[in-house]
Amino acid sequence: MPADRVLPSSEAEDLLALTREIAGAELAPRVARAEEESDFPRDMFRLLGRSGLLGLPYPEEQGGGGQPYEVYLQVLEELAAVWASIAVGVSVHTLSCYPLAAYGSERQRKRLPELLAGELLGGYALSEAQAGSDAAALSTRAVPDGDDYVIDGTKSWITHGGEADFYVLFARTSGAGPRGISCFLLDGTLSGLTAGPAERKMGLTGSTTAQLHFDGARAPAEWLLGEEGQGFPIALSALDSGRLGIAACAVGLAQAALDEAVAYAGEREQFGHAIIEYQGLAFLLADMAAAVESARATYLEAARRKDRGLPFGRAASIAKLVATDAAMKVTTDAVQVLGGNGYTRDYPVERYMREAKVMQIFEGTNQIQRMVIGRHLARGTGR
Repeated sequence: MPADRVLPSSEAEDLLALTREIAGAELAPRVARAEEESDFPRDMFRLLGRSGLLGLPYPEEQGGGGQPYEVYLQVLEELAAVWASIAVGVSVHTLSCYPLAAYGSERQRKRLPELLAGELLGGYALSEAQAGSDAAALSTRAVPDGDDYVIDGTKSWITHGGEADFYVLFARTSGAGPRGISCFLLDGTLSGLTAGPAERKMGLTGSTTAQLHFDGARAPAEWLLGEEGQGFPIALSALDSGRLGIAACAVGLAQAALDEAVAYAGEREQFGHAIIEYQGLAFLLADMAAAVESARATYLEAARRKDRGLPFGRAASIAKLVATDAAMKVTTDAVQVLGGNGYTRDYPVERYMREAKVMQIFEGTNQIQRMVIGRHLARGTGR
């Protein structure tokens, strides 16, 4: 059944209704085959863009939807409950627009409406093979040369790698450490930029993930975002918001698994009774429901802090940790509820379980989230 939501406005209610309508009519019929065949649904992103769902948390004057994060994240959750790859893609696109919106010059931000309009799709190029959790150790280098920067290096685990129309790139412009990193906005067709083959993943197979190779790629200096050396704080600032996006996606996935398990338990009979009537199974479903509701409340609390201009970094890490761990537990339990059927591809819960695993890994592993939370506590900063 649909999540029971308390929304801040009638406009938000209409937006969630539109999202459910699109998800049910357009995404649901495609998801199983697309995930089975690792088919990247580029046309679905264009549809979402034309429907105004690719720029929701950005101001209307910048071409966005002018929605609070509290509403945007619930849209993501609704999408994830039907097709997690799409929801993660929307989250990554939103993340990729953030450095331009927050750190771009007035002239640079004139391009933002184009990125939010729906025809273009973004990628976020931070991670490298040896610099995943330790992003400050990245080695991709951008060297000034006249009016350009010449870029060499390889980025790894890039969502929409080879599919995106633009990328936000983090590259080293000076010495070692976080202070030597800068941020660039790059066209996806940049000469010297190529994508590797798509990774063969356990889940989210409808979302292309690939390496990006830079071999003497020339990026116009005018598309340096912020100042030289400012890239690392830009990356961290963006990731706080991105973690909320993944938390919402995880809750949507967990809600889908719970719904599937409840429906199956109400129909499946053993020893003359629907299995949901047995206390052992009813308690398992109750724990699943509690986990979903708790995770939703956690990400919404973090979003409301962000919307009010309050510090939310610790809350974002807690939300990401709680929601993705909950998704892994709930999807695993959903497979258990369905028994042997849950282990087959005739039912979607096995896919949900595979998709949940990566949510504990990307946008900062859950071990990294514990480190972030612990550092906040050690500093006594609370939020």
